[in-house]
Amino acid sequence: MKSKEESEKTSSSQSEDSNIPNSTFNIQHSAKGFALAVNMLTIIPFFKIHDFFKGINGYAVMSYPVVGALLGGILWLLYTLLLPFFPEVHLHIVLFVLWVLLTGALHLDGFSDTVDGLFVPKERAEEVMKDPHTGGMGMIFTVTFLIFKASSLWFLEAIWLLPVILMLSRYNTVLAIYFFPYIRKEGMSTLAKQEFTKKQLMISTAVVITVVVLSSSWLLLAVSLLTLLLIKHFFVKRLGGFSGDIYGFLIEVTELLLLNILLIGVAA
Repeated sequence: MKSKEESEKTSSSQSEDSNIPNSTFNIQHSAKGFALAVNMLTIIPFFKIHDFFKGINGYAVMSYPVVGALLGGILWLLYTLLLPFFPEVHLHIVLFVLWVLLTGALHLDGFSDTVDGLFVPKERAEEVMKDPHTGGMGMIFTVTFLIFKASSLWFLEAIWLLPVILMLSRYNTVLAIYFFPYIRKEGMSTLAKQEFTKKQLMISTAVVITVVVLSSSWLLLAVSLLTLLLIKHFFVKRLGGFSGDIYGFLIEVTELLLLNILLIGVAA
């Protein structure tokens, strides 16, 4: 979901720092990768890292679930702090607005672009998805999606599970980057896929499994993985793989489904 200008900067930064090793775990690069992940996935002003230089992009991908858990933790904390001052139903809507704002609507932008690409012949889909202007179908489906998601959060009682939901949705992106083809030949995601190692995947997976065990969220993990497989099957068949926009689409759809799985549990 990066602009042409950022993609060119990526290539430039890669060539400037091509001697940075990436074969072993590096604490300094891990810290910079985490800062880059926060920078990319949120609007939190945290150690601003804008150069996608070689050596930290795999660590950034590894950190995606942690960043998701961090965002969910912030929402949960704000909910707890503000609960004495607002009606609970209104506070759920406040959380929804903060959820969108904290992510800078990045994933929603990918969702919108991906929807636009679904309503044209597949030969033109990638071209339409790259267009910075949102099409009519993308706008309509995004507004509808937001209403559905706001309603889902409105009735959610298990606010404490938001860190798990946001973690799992971003873990899906980690798995998609490692296992499934990427259809574009330039940009940050290309570099991230090249650098993301099996060791980094195992570390990311260990963090996710630990949180799932502690929160007894096995059903959420199963639904999340099923969502990934269904979306992968569709987009690999239609376009040959994933793109940055489809990663955003994957995150948004996963979050919505996990919210509603929790609501089904409450209704039952």
